[in-house]
Amino acid sequence: MGTAAHGAADGGGTGPGALVDAVRLHLAESGALPTTGSVAAALRANRPTLGGGDVLDTVRAIQAELVGAGPLHELLDRPDVTDVLVNGPDEVWIDCGSGLRRVPEVRFPDVEAVRRLAHRLATAAGRRLDDAMPWVDARLPDGTRLHAVLPPIAAGGCTHISLRICRARPFTLDELAAGGTLSGAGADLLRGVLRARLSLLISGGTGSGKTTLLAALLGLVGPEERIVIAEDSAELRPDHAHVVRLQSRPPNQEGLGELTLRDLVRQALRMRPDRLVVGEVRGAEVVDLLAALNTGHDGGFGTVHANAAADVPARLEALGSLAGLDRLSLHSQLRAAVDLVVHLARDPATGQRRVTELHTVEGDPRGLATTRPAVLFRPGDRCDTGPGWAGLQRACAERGVTLPGRPE
Repeated sequence: MGTAAHGAADGGGTGPGALVDAVRLHLAESGALPTTGSVAAALRANRPTLGGGDVLDTVRAIQAELVGAGPLHELLDRPDVTDVLVNGPDEVWIDCGSGLRRVPEVRFPDVEAVRRLAHRLATAAGRRLDDAMPWVDARLPDGTRLHAVLPPIAAGGCTHISLRICRARPFTLDELAAGGTLSGAGADLLRGVLRARLSLLISGGTGSGKTTLLAALLGLVGPEERIVIAEDSAELRPDHAHVVRLQSRPPNQEGLGELTLRDLVRQALRMRPDRLVVGEVRGAEVVDLLAALNTGHDGGFGTVHANAAADVPARLEALGSLAGLDRLSLHSQLRAAVDLVVHLARDPATGQRRVTELHTVEGDPRGLATTRPAVLFRPGDRCDTGPGWAGLQRACAERGVTLPGRPE
């Protein structure tokens, strides 16, 4: 909440919470919605000495408390902020793309105010958050991803809130290159891979930029192609003319109505996709994705959590076991379905998200899928080719795309 609004709301010997409660009571008694005009009228009724400028600032702050993100609204409006995290009334952190930093000037009155905000945001997302369901993972109407956990699941007695902001316009590949996520040569290489319709997985840890890179790549897909996206939480918003987005649904309070990501992948296959995209492969849906990519749906995409590109086969093997797929069958499908793994990581010193390696997917003598480094990207726009580079060139050439002798 801004300084002026705090001061106005806190004047006259009552705290901001008391003024918000007074305005809320006034609106309830009058039956008015919390519009700018009705909040201003309620505010003047309770604090008639405020001047015009103070009224406007305080109205905005109170509206944020009543129907918005409270003290966090200014942070969420900043174009450079990607994540907002609340660990307590006076522990608010943000990430602007270069690691987390604390924002001491933004704070809540008490732990109950944090809980109220979490409940309000969950309600706005159409989800339940209470003692019987003490966590929520949902999407707010503006696209922001919400995760909140109540005590006692959240140790320490305070509700924890995590907000990941969805950009109104996705980054382009050139913008990612300019920002240091990948080199110009790396961007050109990915464009070639896209034209060759190779199927790829983007791997990395939480917050490493997997979804951001995927959205940028999908924006390069030809306008004549139909993209069908299946996600647990609708994060992908590529700049493309023909996108169909499917989102999973949790069960209701009676335990009915659940639609899983695996359900969505099956439905997506019936929607004539030119590019099939699974926003995050983290369960039994890996079986359906691999099966789809093995039945003529080339050029597909997915993201997966992994510590390194070389760990992706083991990660998918673990996920395939959830669906009852044996090891050899999973590896056999993986070898045939996925051509390339693109891995991202965050620099431990600067927090910079960066593409670090491209691996091809091949088979070993045991019949298992393995990855081979094709390109390793170094800090300072340097890169080295690995034993998988010739295979990547060959795979693209077979589809009519010529890659350079080596990325420089």
